[in-house]
Amino acid sequence: MGTPITKAVIPAAGLGTRFLPATKAMPKEMLPVVDKPAIQYVVEEAVAAGLSDVLMVTGRNKNALENHFDRMTELEAMLERKGDQTRLAKVRESNELADIHYVRQGDPRGLGHAVLRARMHVGNEPFAVLLGDDIIDARDPLLTRMLEEQVKRGASIVALLEVDPSQIHMYGAAAVEATDDPDVVRITGLVEKPSREDAPSNLAIIGRYVLRPEVFDILEHTAPGKGNEIQLTDALQEMAVNPESTGGVYGLIFRGRRYDTGDRLDYIKAIVQLAVDREDLGADLKPWLHEFVATLD
Repeated sequence: MGTPITKAVIPAAGLGTRFLPATKAMPKEMLPVVDKPAIQYVVEEAVAAGLSDVLMVTGRNKNALENHFDRMTELEAMLERKGDQTRLAKVRESNELADIHYVRQGDPRGLGHAVLRARMHVGNEPFAVLLGDDIIDARDPLLTRMLEEQVKRGASIVALLEVDPSQIHMYGAAAVEATDDPDVVRITGLVEKPSREDAPSNLAIIGRYVLRPEVFDILEHTAPGKGNEIQLTDALQEMAVNPESTGGVYGLIFRGRRYDTGDRLDYIKAIVQLAVDREDLGADLKPWLHEFVATLD
């Protein structure tokens, strides 16, 4: 058994253009999902899976990310004076979550380039990559299972989701072979955002990866692909077809609850779905939703 995986990389340099003008001055990762920014859910997921060393790959105008995960002594002191221990605990939670580091991506040259910027921090060991647009429900521990599969198979592991074929052009798509586990497939090929006709399957890559460090050497020489960006999917394709030197790539098919905060409509759905399940909000929100929906008939 290898060294336990402890490092997570969270690319967070995107401009969030789909949420303009809200993201003109605020990072899209800081948009609130109920009462926490989206990025905090992602960090919490990493920590829950045992990944206490987190590197965020950021860009310009992302200082709010660092501020959120840092102490705010004036606010803490004010809450202490008021005796508001509940809110004080919530404020302190974000800066006590993990050992968080930051590196700038510089030019936004794609997800593959963002991952490559983590090379110095990660070193020569497997690591996880979590994209901030995907929130995985804490009751469905996807990342923990991916880490277990990485140790078991010695390969890179990506999360896959069955999507409607009409939506596959929005994702990387995987060509797969079955294994002895119905939730795990061996990936034989990957295509970034194919047309419905060219897609090898309706299994889409979603924003969770556990990668072997060989990916860095491959990314170093990966030419720009779709959108003239360095695509992580292209590097994974090379790893998939060269399992002898890279360990290959396997996919874990996720059948749990996932919330997409990268799209405006899905972002609104995510807020409602998570709020309904909250003990402090659900009891009042559910009947209001029934009443509101009834007015639409």
